[in-house]
Amino acid sequence: MDEVFRALADASRRRLLDSLNARNGQSLRDLCAGLDMTRQSVSKHLAVLESAGLVTTVRRGREKLHHLNAAPITAIADRWISRYDRQRAEALADLRAALERESVENPTFVYTTYINTTPQRLWAALTEPAFTRRYWGGVALKSDWRVGSPVLWQDAPDGEFRDLGQRVLAAEPYRRLSYRWHGFQPEHAAHFGWSDEELAARLGERRSTVTFEIEPHGAAVRLTVVHDDFSPDSEMHRAISGQLDGSGGWPELLASLKTLLETGEPMPGQA
Repeated sequence: MDEVFRALADASRRRLLDSLNARNGQSLRDLCAGLDMTRQSVSKHLAVLESAGLVTTVRRGREKLHHLNAAPITAIADRWISRYDRQRAEALADLRAALERESVENPTFVYTTYINTTPQRLWAALTEPAFTRRYWGGVALKSDWRVGSPVLWQDAPDGEFRDLGQRVLAAEPYRRLSYRWHGFQPEHAAHFGWSDEELAARLGERRSTVTFEIEPHGAAVRLTVVHDDFSPDSEMHRAISGQLDGSGGWPELLASLKTLLETGEPMPGQA
Protein backbone atom coordinates (compact mmCIF):
# COMPACT_ATOMS: atom_id res chain seq x y z
CA MET A 1 0.00 0.00 0.00
CA ASP A 2 2.95 2.33 0.57
CA GLU A 3 3.84 1.88 -3.10
CA VAL A 4 0.30 2.83 -4.11
CA PHE A 5 0.37 6.06 -2.10
CA ARG A 6 3.87 6.94 -3.34
CA ALA A 7 2.75 6.37 -6.92
CA LEU A 8 -0.30 8.61 -6.45
CA ALA A 9 1.77 11.37 -4.82
CA ASP A 10 3.28 12.46 -8.17
CA ALA A 11 1.19 14.85 -10.28
CA SER A 12 2.48 13.45 -13.58
CA ARG A 13 1.45 9.93 -12.62
CA ARG A 14 -1.98 11.17 -11.61
CA ARG A 15 -2.27 12.75 -15.06
CA LEU A 16 -1.49 9.39 -16.63
CA LEU A 17 -4.20 7.76 -14.52
CA ASP A 18 -6.60 10.54 -15.52
CA SER A 19 -5.78 9.87 -19.17
CA LEU A 20 -6.44 6.13 -18.76
CA ASN A 21 -9.61 6.84 -16.83
CA ALA A 22 -10.85 8.92 -19.76
CA ARG A 23 -9.84 6.25 -22.30
CA ASN A 24 -8.62 2.91 -21.07
CA GLY A 25 -6.40 0.52 -23.02
CA GLN A 26 -3.92 3.06 -24.47
CA SER A 27 -0.53 2.29 -25.96
CA LEU A 28 2.61 4.17 -24.94
CA ARG A 29 2.35 6.19 -28.14
CA ASP A 30 -1.25 7.16 -27.31
CA LEU A 31 -0.30 8.29 -23.82
CA CYS A 32 2.66 10.32 -25.05
CA ALA A 33 0.47 12.09 -27.62
CA GLY A 34 -2.01 13.18 -25.00
CA LEU A 35 0.49 14.41 -22.41
CA ASP A 36 3.28 17.01 -22.43
CA MET A 37 5.98 14.51 -21.43
CA THR A 38 8.81 12.76 -23.24
CA ARG A 39 8.41 9.10 -24.13
CA GLN A 40 11.13 8.21 -21.62
CA SER A 41 9.36 10.08 -18.79
CA VAL A 42 6.04 8.45 -19.59
CA SER A 43 7.70 5.01 -19.62
CA LYS A 44 9.29 5.64 -16.21
CA HIS A 45 6.04 6.84 -14.68
CA LEU A 46 4.15 3.87 -16.13
CA ALA A 47 6.74 1.52 -14.64
CA VAL A 48 6.09 3.01 -11.18
CA LEU A 49 2.33 2.75 -11.62
CA GLU A 50 2.62 -0.83 -12.85
CA SER A 51 4.91 -1.74 -9.94
CA ALA A 52 2.29 -0.34 -7.55
CA GLY A 53 -0.40 -2.37 -9.32
CA LEU A 54 -2.38 0.70 -10.42
CA VAL A 55 -1.75 -0.02 -14.09
CA THR A 56 -1.70 -3.39 -15.81
CA THR A 57 -0.69 -4.18 -19.39
CA VAL A 58 -2.20 -6.52 -21.96
CA ARG A 59 -0.62 -7.53 -25.27
CA ARG A 60 -2.71 -7.05 -28.41
CA GLY A 61 -0.63 -8.19 -31.35
CA ARG A 62 2.54 -6.06 -31.40
CA GLU A 63 1.08 -3.40 -29.09
CA LYS A 64 1.18 -3.27 -25.31
CA LEU A 65 -2.00 -1.61 -24.02
CA HIS A 66 -2.21 0.00 -20.58
CA HIS A 67 -5.28 -0.35 -18.34
CA LEU A 68 -6.24 0.97 -14.94
CA ASN A 69 -6.30 -1.76 -12.31
CA ALA A 70 -8.71 -1.49 -9.36
CA ALA A 71 -7.14 -4.30 -7.29
CA PRO A 72 -4.99 -2.02 -5.05
CA ILE A 73 -8.01 0.18 -4.35
CA THR A 74 -10.03 -2.91 -3.44
CA ALA A 75 -7.23 -4.07 -1.13
CA ILE A 76 -7.16 -0.71 0.67
CA ALA A 77 -10.93 -0.76 1.08
CA ASP A 78 -10.95 -4.35 2.38
CA ARG A 79 -7.91 -4.28 4.66
CA TRP A 80 -7.31 -0.72 5.79
CA ILE A 81 -10.12 1.75 5.28
CA SER A 82 -12.28 0.26 8.05
CA ARG A 83 -10.13 2.20 10.52
CA TYR A 84 -11.56 5.46 9.20
CA ASP A 85 -14.97 7.06 9.18
CA ARG A 86 -17.83 6.47 6.75
CA GLN A 87 -17.24 9.64 4.71
CA ARG A 88 -13.69 8.64 3.89
CA ALA A 89 -14.79 5.10 3.05
CA GLU A 90 -17.39 6.48 0.65
CA ALA A 91 -14.77 8.74 -0.95
CA LEU A 92 -12.55 5.69 -1.56
CA ALA A 93 -15.48 3.80 -3.06
CA ASP A 94 -15.99 6.73 -5.44
CA LEU A 95 -12.31 6.52 -6.43
CA ARG A 96 -12.61 2.79 -7.08
CA ALA A 97 -15.68 3.36 -9.23
CA ALA A 98 -13.78 6.02 -11.20
CA LEU A 99 -10.89 3.64 -11.79
CA GLU A 100 -13.24 0.93 -13.07
CA ARG A 101 -15.31 3.21 -15.30
CA GLU A 102 -14.86 2.55 -19.02
CA SER A 103 -15.86 4.33 -22.18
CA VAL A 104 -19.35 3.27 -23.23
CA GLU A 105 -18.06 2.95 -26.80
CA ASN A 106 -15.62 0.12 -26.08
CA PRO A 107 -16.03 -1.15 -22.50
CA THR A 108 -13.32 -3.48 -21.24
CA PHE A 109 -12.69 -4.85 -17.75
CA VAL A 110 -9.07 -5.59 -16.79
CA TYR A 111 -8.07 -6.69 -13.29
CA THR A 112 -4.70 -7.94 -12.01
CA THR A 113 -4.12 -9.61 -8.66
CA TYR A 114 -1.23 -11.50 -7.07
CA ILE A 115 -1.95 -14.78 -5.27
CA ASN A 116 0.35 -16.83 -3.04
CA THR A 117 -0.20 -20.11 -4.86
CA THR A 118 1.11 -22.09 -7.82
CA PRO A 119 -0.03 -21.96 -11.47
CA GLN A 120 -1.23 -25.55 -11.09
CA ARG A 121 -3.47 -24.80 -8.09
CA LEU A 122 -4.80 -21.63 -9.69
CA TRP A 123 -5.65 -23.55 -12.87
CA ALA A 124 -7.49 -26.13 -10.79
CA ALA A 125 -9.39 -23.36 -9.00
CA LEU A 126 -10.53 -21.96 -12.36
CA THR A 127 -11.49 -25.28 -13.96
CA GLU A 128 -12.61 -27.82 -11.33
CA PRO A 129 -16.28 -27.80 -10.23
CA ALA A 130 -15.49 -28.55 -6.59
CA PHE A 131 -13.19 -25.53 -6.50
CA THR A 132 -15.42 -23.05 -8.33
CA ARG A 133 -18.41 -23.86 -6.14
CA ARG A 134 -16.50 -22.68 -3.05
CA TYR A 135 -15.81 -19.11 -4.23
CA TRP A 136 -18.36 -18.58 -7.03
CA GLY A 137 -21.40 -18.28 -4.77
CA GLY A 138 -22.21 -21.99 -4.99
CA VAL A 139 -21.89 -22.25 -8.79
CA ALA A 140 -19.97 -25.22 -10.19
CA LEU A 141 -18.39 -24.84 -13.66
CA LYS A 142 -17.89 -28.03 -15.67
CA SER A 143 -16.10 -28.59 -18.98
CA ASP A 144 -13.46 -30.79 -20.57
CA TRP A 145 -11.73 -27.47 -21.37
CA ARG A 146 -11.11 -28.26 -25.01
CA VAL A 147 -11.52 -25.53 -27.59
CA GLY A 148 -15.15 -25.46 -28.73
CA SER A 149 -16.49 -27.39 -25.73
CA PRO A 150 -19.33 -25.96 -23.61
CA VAL A 151 -18.80 -24.55 -20.13
CA LEU A 152 -21.75 -25.82 -18.07
CA TRP A 153 -23.21 -24.17 -14.94
CA GLN A 154 -24.71 -25.90 -11.92
CA ASP A 155 -26.42 -23.55 -9.46
CA ALA A 156 -27.07 -26.11 -6.71
CA PRO A 157 -25.26 -29.34 -5.68
CA ASP A 158 -28.25 -31.47 -6.72
CA GLY A 159 -29.22 -29.36 -9.74
CA GLU A 160 -28.81 -29.99 -13.45
CA PHE A 161 -25.77 -28.67 -15.31
CA ARG A 162 -27.05 -26.00 -17.72
CA ASP A 163 -25.64 -24.97 -21.07
CA LEU A 164 -25.83 -21.15 -21.18
CA GLY A 165 -24.10 -20.93 -24.55
CA GLN A 166 -20.57 -20.54 -23.19
CA ARG A 167 -17.79 -22.10 -25.28
CA VAL A 168 -14.08 -22.59 -24.64
CA LEU A 169 -11.98 -20.36 -26.90
CA ALA A 170 -8.48 -21.13 -25.60
CA ALA A 171 -7.06 -23.46 -22.96
CA GLU A 172 -3.33 -23.62 -22.24
CA PRO A 173 -3.01 -25.34 -18.85
CA TYR A 174 -1.35 -23.22 -16.16
CA ARG A 175 -0.98 -20.29 -18.58
CA ARG A 176 -4.16 -19.08 -20.28
CA LEU A 177 -7.88 -19.84 -20.30
CA SER A 178 -10.54 -18.05 -22.34
CA TYR A 179 -14.23 -18.69 -22.92
CA ARG A 180 -17.33 -16.97 -24.25
CA TRP A 181 -19.41 -15.46 -21.47
CA HIS A 182 -23.11 -16.10 -20.91
CA GLY A 183 -25.96 -13.68 -21.56
CA PHE A 184 -28.44 -12.49 -18.96
CA GLN A 185 -30.87 -15.07 -17.57
CA PRO A 186 -34.40 -14.70 -16.09
CA GLU A 187 -32.97 -14.97 -12.57
CA HIS A 188 -30.92 -11.82 -13.23
CA ALA A 189 -34.13 -9.87 -13.77
CA ALA A 190 -35.39 -10.98 -10.37
CA HIS A 191 -32.04 -10.23 -8.73
CA PHE A 192 -31.70 -6.72 -10.14
CA GLY A 193 -35.41 -5.89 -10.18
CA TRP A 194 -35.73 -5.51 -13.98
CA SER A 195 -39.03 -5.43 -15.80
CA ASP A 196 -39.72 -7.84 -18.68
CA GLU A 197 -38.96 -5.00 -21.10
CA GLU A 198 -35.62 -4.24 -19.43
CA LEU A 199 -34.60 -7.89 -19.50
CA ALA A 200 -35.59 -8.18 -23.17
CA ALA A 201 -33.40 -5.18 -24.02
CA ARG A 202 -30.41 -6.70 -22.20
CA LEU A 203 -30.86 -10.06 -23.88
CA GLY A 204 -29.92 -8.28 -27.11
CA GLU A 205 -26.36 -7.60 -25.95
CA ARG A 206 -23.68 -9.58 -27.75
CA ARG A 207 -21.78 -12.29 -25.91
CA SER A 208 -18.58 -11.05 -24.28
CA THR A 209 -15.32 -12.95 -23.67
CA VAL A 210 -13.38 -13.55 -20.44
CA THR A 211 -9.68 -14.46 -20.47
CA PHE A 212 -7.49 -15.52 -17.54
CA GLU A 213 -3.75 -15.01 -17.99
CA ILE A 214 -1.53 -16.80 -15.45
CA GLU A 215 2.13 -15.87 -14.92
CA PRO A 216 4.61 -16.96 -12.22
CA HIS A 217 5.70 -14.00 -10.09
CA GLY A 218 8.45 -15.05 -7.70
CA ALA A 219 6.85 -17.34 -5.13
CA ALA A 220 3.39 -16.14 -6.14
CA VAL A 221 1.25 -16.04 -9.29
CA ARG A 222 0.11 -13.00 -11.25
CA LEU A 223 -3.47 -13.42 -12.48
CA THR A 224 -4.84 -10.96 -15.04
CA VAL A 225 -8.50 -11.16 -15.98
CA VAL A 226 -9.51 -9.45 -19.23
CA HIS A 227 -13.24 -9.34 -19.94
CA ASP A 228 -14.04 -7.63 -23.24
CA ASP A 229 -16.00 -7.68 -26.51
CA PHE A 230 -19.08 -6.12 -24.89
CA SER A 231 -21.80 -4.22 -26.69
CA PRO A 232 -21.49 -0.42 -26.36
CA ASP A 233 -22.93 0.84 -23.07
CA SER A 234 -23.19 -2.77 -21.90
CA GLU A 235 -25.20 -3.64 -18.81
CA MET A 236 -23.25 -6.90 -18.56
CA HIS A 237 -20.04 -4.87 -18.35
CA ARG A 238 -21.47 -2.92 -15.43
CA ALA A 239 -22.56 -6.16 -13.75
CA ILE A 240 -19.20 -7.93 -14.00
CA SER A 241 -17.41 -4.71 -12.91
CA GLY A 242 -19.47 -4.57 -9.73
CA GLN A 243 -21.18 -1.32 -10.76
CA LEU A 244 -24.77 -2.59 -10.42
CA ASP A 245 -26.55 -2.64 -7.07
CA GLY A 246 -26.40 -6.14 -5.61
CA SER A 247 -23.48 -7.21 -7.80
CA GLY A 248 -19.93 -7.60 -6.50
CA GLY A 249 -18.78 -8.63 -9.98
CA TRP A 250 -15.28 -9.84 -10.76
CA PRO A 251 -13.58 -7.77 -8.00
CA GLU A 252 -15.52 -9.59 -5.28
CA LEU A 253 -15.26 -13.00 -6.93
CA LEU A 254 -11.49 -12.70 -7.48
CA ALA A 255 -10.99 -11.51 -3.91
CA SER A 256 -12.79 -14.66 -2.75
CA LEU A 257 -10.66 -16.81 -5.07
CA LYS A 258 -7.47 -15.26 -3.66
CA THR A 259 -8.68 -15.73 -0.08
CA LEU A 260 -9.59 -19.37 -0.75
CA LEU A 261 -6.20 -20.24 -2.24
CA GLU A 262 -4.24 -18.43 0.45
CA THR A 263 -6.25 -19.39 3.55
CA GLY A 264 -8.29 -22.45 2.58
CA GLU A 265 -11.58 -20.60 3.04
CA PRO A 266 -13.46 -18.25 0.68
CA MET A 267 -14.75 -14.83 1.73
CA PRO A 268 -17.86 -15.01 3.95
CA GLY A 269 -21.02 -15.33 1.92
CA GLN A 270 -19.29 -16.72 -1.18
CA ALA A 271 -19.28 -20.43 -0.33
